[in-house]
Formats: sequence, C-alpha cells, structure tokens
Amino acid sequence: MSLLEHPKAERLLAEAEVTADSVRSCRERLTRFIERYLPLFGRKEQHQHALVVVQGRLSNLERKTSEPIAYLASQERKPVQNFVGAGAWDDEVIMSELRRHVGQEVGDADAVLVLDPSAFAKKGTESCGVDRQWCGRLGKVDNCQVGVFWGYASVRGRALVDRRLYLPKEWAQDRKRRKKCHVPPEVVFQEKWRIGLERLTRIGPDLPHGWIAADDEFGRVAEFRAALRQRRERYVVDIPSNTLMRVVGERTVDGRKAPFVRVDAWAAQQPAARWQKLRVRAGTKGELVVRALTVLVQTKEEGGRVGAAEQLVVIRNVAGQPQTWYALSNARHEPLLTLVAVKGARHTIEELLQDGKGEVGLGQYEVRSWVGWHHHMTLAMLALWFLELEKRRLGKKNTGDHADTDPGDLRPAAPAARAGSDADCPRGHAGAAA
Repeated sequence: MSLLEHPKAERLLAEAEVTADSVRSCRERLTRFIERYLPLFGRKEQHQHALVVVQGRLSNLERKTSEPIAYLASQERKPVQNFVGAGAWDDEVIMSELRRHVGQEVGDADAVLVLDPSAFAKKGTESCGVDRQWCGRLGKVDNCQVGVFWGYASVRGRALVDRRLYLPKEWAQDRKRRKKCHVPPEVVFQEKWRIGLERLTRIGPDLPHGWIAADDEFGRVAEFRAALRQRRERYVVDIPSNTLMRVVGERTVDGRKAPFVRVDAWAAQQPAARWQKLRVRAGTKGELVVRALTVLVQTKEEGGRVGAAEQLVVIRNVAGQPQTWYALSNARHEPLLTLVAVKGARHTIEELLQDGKGEVGLGQYEVRSWVGWHHHMTLAMLALWFLELEKRRLGKKNTGDHADTDPGDLRPAAPAARAGSDADCPRGHAGAAA
C-alpha cells in the first residue's frame, strides 16, 4: 500500500479537495467585493486602478509591485504606480469601511484585537522611516521599515484591520527627509506602543471585541497596560521572562513583603500541584495539552515604582521541546482557560502578516513616501480580507498541522480551506488556504 492509499491520507486529501464548481465564480465574487469600496476612491479612473491592483495582488505574479501588476492587466505602468504611490484618495476612509465589513462578517463581542509590529527589509536610505532597526523576519538589526498593525480574531474569522508606519526619532526630527517623503506635519515621533494606543482609539469603536492581546514589546510597558485599564479594555499581553514581580500578599518569614524576583525564576520554583492541566482542543496530532497557572502579582516598573495588581499567566507545553510563556492580564476573575486562549489568539496576527507577505505581496512595494506606504498597505489588506472571506465561504477546517508546543494553538479556530487551481480564480485563493 502506498502512502497516498492509506485511509488517513485519503481522508485528508478528500477534505482538502475543492471542486472547480466551488471556485468558478471567484472572479465575480471579487468584483462584487471591490464594488463596496470603489465609490470611496473618488474618480472613475481610480476605480479601475483599485480593481487592477487588488486583482494583481491576488494573482500568481512572482513580484507583486505596481509595474508587473499593470502589465498583467495590459495597463500603462505610470498611472498605476501613481495611484498607489501618490494617488489623491483617502486610505483611512477605505480602512474604516474594511473594519465595518469585518465587523459585519465576523464580528463578535468576545473577539480579540491583537497588536503587533512587523518589519520590511529595505535597501537604501530614501524610503520613509527606513533605518537600521530590529527586523524580526531577518532575526537581526538591519535596514528596514517597521509598521504597527492591529489584527482581529474571533471564532467566526480574522483580518488585519489597521496599519501605521513607525518613524524612528531621528527620522521624525529630520525636516529635509520628512519633506521629501511628504510626511504630514501632524505626524511626530511616537513609540510603537503609543501608536498602537492612538490607533486603538480609531479602530476600537468600529469592531466589537472583548480583549486586547499584544507581544512582549508592548506588554512590558507599564504605561501601555495602564492606558488599557483606563480605557476599560480587558487584556492578556506577553511579558519577557526577566520581568520582576512579587506575589500580592506574600510575605517573608519576618513579616515583610516578599522581594521582587524574575518571573521565570519564580515559575521554576512552583510545585507540580500548583499547575493546572488544560486540554484545549483537538488537532491533527490529537488533543493539545498544556500546563498553566495564574496568580495575582505586582511588577516592578522603571524608577522602582510598583505596578498595579495584575494576573500573571504562565503556560508550559507538555509535549515537545520544553517552552514557557508569560503574560499579564487585568481580568482577575476570568477562568484560567479563557486567559490562556486569549494569549494564544495573539499568534493570529503573525499568521495574517505571514499570509499577507506570502499571498498578496504585503512586503512587496517600491513606494518611498508616507502616503505611498499607507496606500500600498491598504490595498494589500483589502486583497487579504477577500482571501479570508473566500476561506470562510468554503467553510472547511484547516487541515494543516500546527506545532503542539505552541500556545498559538489555543487561538479561536478560524475557518480555512485548501483550494485547487482554477483559471477564473486568483491564485492567492489557493495559496493562502494551505
């Protein structure tokens, strides 16, 4: 018996198969999808350019920049390049409509808004905001631009819902470079966490949600967590393993408050009886199991200040290479399983960014201006949202395998699918679903 004749293999192949009938109307659905947004672009010629660019980002082009996209559609190069790089259309209006669309299709009161930075490697020094800074994709400090992104994750689906380019301080204070890249005068230097909060003010009312999640670049900032509490947002945010904390109410033998210790050192000393075994959900390798605990703590902040009481959440994998993750939450009365699931939802935005870069060319652009970067990201995110709707329409569960050792498996399961090829359907439809 060959591998493909094995009953399990036959079952997986049957689940992954999508018939030609199910994707034949893909082009028509894309046209209907984009018609919702076209009036917001203004002039008629911009309508055509928007359709061309979104279709090109869903195509099988190897390089999805404006020039090959224009040639694919038998269009002149310069009008398409100008539309993306300097077109007189308001990308914030488009993003607001995208968020309304997301809310209508997959909105949920318990959804998680996820904040994450993403870097885009660049050569030269002319692109807006480019600098030598941490590039996660390369795993080192290198020449790149960095965007601050918000994602949305619910049990009904997921989407990228906002983006803002980060300007390093030296860049933001350089008048010559600002003028050359047409940076609006109201844009000043902000740390990434401040950008995230500013954008949350804009996007929060558009999308029903119950939680905020973020990686440790944001979670480690006490002011960020305090601002979320002030806004009455529930959060579960990652923190580094070297975070200093003490358990609320815990005292030494002589009656003094317990000293601050590293969170990883404290977790390593906890007895086995303190850890809860959580069975989260079934996967292709069987049931996912983790051990976790939660306790009320205070962290030590900059300047020696003591932080507000928060729930520390510690998660350990059971199978595979030993790993431990740490997070803080202000939801003091929620079940531990809920906190673990919200923490796991953070990985949704990493998957969305990966899909965006791999399927719709989120990182493939040749614009240099502030406007051009935001125009490009907006159009790419529209294309990605269409792909997410296609996955949801097909309605098959993702048969791909996620590592059993990663709390990302705890995220709400979003509909996904695998598609076959079809001449009338953008190639990205198939690729993003794998």
